[in-house]
Amino acid sequence: MQTGPNNLITDIAGLRVGHAQDDTLKSGASVLIGAAPFTCGVSVMGGAPGTRETDLLAPDKTVQQVDALTLSGGSAFGLDASSGVADALRHQGRGFPVGDQTVPIVPGAILFDLLNGGDKSWGDNPYKALGAAALAAADTEFALGSLGAGTGCTLASHIGGLGSASIILPSGHTVGALVAVNALGDASPDGQHFWAAPWEIDAEFGGRGLLPNAPTTLPNTKLSSHNTTIAIVATDAALTQAQCTRMATAAHDGMARALVPSHTPMDGDLIFGVSTDAKPLSDEIADTLWIGHAAATCLARAIARGVWHATPKPGDLLPCMNP
Repeated sequence: MQTGPNNLITDIAGLRVGHAQDDTLKSGASVLIGAAPFTCGVSVMGGAPGTRETDLLAPDKTVQQVDALTLSGGSAFGLDASSGVADALRHQGRGFPVGDQTVPIVPGAILFDLLNGGDKSWGDNPYKALGAAALAAADTEFALGSLGAGTGCTLASHIGGLGSASIILPSGHTVGALVAVNALGDASPDGQHFWAAPWEIDAEFGGRGLLPNAPTTLPNTKLSSHNTTIAIVATDAALTQAQCTRMATAAHDGMARALVPSHTPMDGDLIFGVSTDAKPLSDEIADTLWIGHAAATCLARAIARGVWHATPKPGDLLPCMNP
């Protein structure tokens, strides 16, 4: 398999990603927006999720498509990032039509970064403005590491970050991932080698190779509730909402490959699954199987890339893995 031209989720035509952050706050928000509403499902496997409008994404619910997705720091305060995006989209005339009203559908998920050394003594919740600013910055190319929802991310031993990756399947379908890595565990067992190394393409996170020996001790953890890795996996394949949910569920394998441990009672690990419906399936069983596999592989790589591209900033409580 090969990556898309930019090795980003935006290698899927029609998708754009925007970021906004406050380095004094040590937090931020990221937005995924499409040229048109996109089909969306969700899979939650962590024990402590923080979400907005995810109940709407069940396949039996009325609304099958959404206008945008937000990933944000700030714990429960960060859910307001979706409000900033929704307000801006309403002004643009985008949303679900209800009589003479238009209601943008903007599900979101948050991670806990309130104890990462940043100044959290705000008077008014800053995340609504961060969400709007991230939407305004949306583009097909973007940086990785310490920006957007990845700004204040941490792992047990290192700074986390914002990662992305893509794959083009032999079927011609593109699959991509976007993730904010803020896990209870670690992306590396020894500070040198990534758990995700078996799936690395073209030294995209340093080419450090495989771990020489299997670990013989328990992995490092924060052993706290200050966690959660939140992600989006997307494809241009024409999937139903149920199939998007299955893709997101399969992608959790990638999270478990790249972060040890994953899906703990103190992580809110969550993945949105997105389809732009651009390319039909030629073989439903085979195509959906390989799309799920690609989503897991992309997410594992995106997690390692987010950690690899993190950069040190004043007040950090942990080192970067690639200083």
